[in-house]
Amino acid sequence: MQQYTQLLFIIGMFAILYFLMIRPQQQRHKKHQEMIKNLRMNDRVVTIGGIYGTIVKIKDTSCILRVSDNVRIELLKSAISQVDSGDEEDKDKE
Repeated sequence: MQQYTQLLFIIGMFAILYFLMIRPQQQRHKKHQEMIKNLRMNDRVVTIGGIYGTIVKIKDTSCILRVSDNVRIELLKSAISQVDSGDEEDKDKE
């Protein structure tokens, strides 16, 4: 009987670990992959290094960002952390 309780305890601990750590990480990864798949030209993005830029060209695994006038950098798509919504720009125009 004690063996079953120990086995049940181990299974319960794994279930808690899965739902608190593994599953949320998988969901974040899936969201990030979806965001990368939906990148379009002229999207304003933020890289994992904190650089703001606008996408000017999209390649298979990389993209080229315009970060300033006559300054373009090429980086991996996976290095883009988020797409800037542009709400700040709309507020500035008003």
